[in-house]
Amino acid sequence: MPLPSTVDCSAVGDGSAAIRELVATFVAREVTPVAAALDAEPEFPADLYRSMAALNLFGITVPERYGGAGARALDYLHVMEGLSFGYASVADQCGLVELVSCLLAGYGTDAQRDRYLTPLLAARRLCAYALTEPQAGSDLRGIASRADRVDGGWRLSGEKVFIHNAPVADFAVVLARTGERDLSVFLVDLDRPGVSRTYKERKMGQRASQVGGLRFDAVALPDDALLGEAGAGLRYMTGVLAKGRLGIAGLSLGISRAALTAATAQAEVRVTFGRPIGANQAVAFPLADAYTGYRAGLLLAEDAARLLDAGAPQAGTACAMAKLFASEGAVRHASTAVQVFGGAGYIEGCVAERLYRDARITTLYEGTSEIQRLIIARSIVDSRRAGPARSGGAA
Repeated sequence: MPLPSTVDCSAVGDGSAAIRELVATFVAREVTPVAAALDAEPEFPADLYRSMAALNLFGITVPERYGGAGARALDYLHVMEGLSFGYASVADQCGLVELVSCLLAGYGTDAQRDRYLTPLLAARRLCAYALTEPQAGSDLRGIASRADRVDGGWRLSGEKVFIHNAPVADFAVVLARTGERDLSVFLVDLDRPGVSRTYKERKMGQRASQVGGLRFDAVALPDDALLGEAGAGLRYMTGVLAKGRLGIAGLSLGISRAALTAATAQAEVRVTFGRPIGANQAVAFPLADAYTGYRAGLLLAEDAARLLDAGAPQAGTACAMAKLFASEGAVRHASTAVQVFGGAGYIEGCVAERLYRDARITTLYEGTSEIQRLIIARSIVDSRRAGPARSGGAA
């Protein structure tokens, strides 16, 4: 089957069939064959990302006039699931570019889009999304980095930790304090004087995703480094968080599908006591539960994506539900795969072992499971306080 040339949204129906076919073919040819190697010797697969850019697989929901695919959140979910089925680190890069490109498309000037968005979508420049700090993770109001007004621009100081792409990025989207309560977003070229890459992490899983720290020591920024309005940073970032959580739901579902595919194949070929282990209920029933959980998670995430596409007020809560259910499911399903493989599943080099490690982070980034539960619980309480007119709004 020939590889489609690019994402063509005009041919996509509700099931995103064209995009899913494109991603599945790309993954089978380009991602799955190198996943084990990328995990064993963690490297940044720049050539792979350039191939993705050529297929229009970056900026899935970014309007076509800005160089994106102009597709829906539903399509983005399916792209993330399909890429993660091949290797979660590849989907992770797609998700990072999606969030940064949406910020640039939504709030950037024409000059900022030309400088950052166009080369980002073409994989000619690499981005980082610099929010987390030593004392500020899920609570962005705890950000301590500061950008102060000076003649001709800004002066940025602070430290960011656990930043995706920090070791390799060309520029970063940085959230910094610009007043006692105000947060603003800045576009920072990482070759500027005063910027340093402080370390590169060695991670449990998703090892091809580069993670590290950034420090800004009185970095001089021009006026046009500010993205959008001063003081609007928290609103901008929370505005893309729902899409980020939807993306991690898709990534988690891809891990689940990969784990269950491997476990099912193993259950069919591994023989004990004269028959395949899949014929035993002790193996078959956990697989049945896992497949049911995967399907439920996919439907929950697709519903959240449709709400996001419709601009529904409950979309944020629905994305939190999808992320919570799918990420915790990915950890369980990868554990099931390890169990089916038995001792082999605990050995480095076994696909189940890698997927188990890759799954664990999904309950932590883009908001921990505890944060998702807090979001959902608050929505439920708010809906009840609002009375019958808003009953059911939390779902």
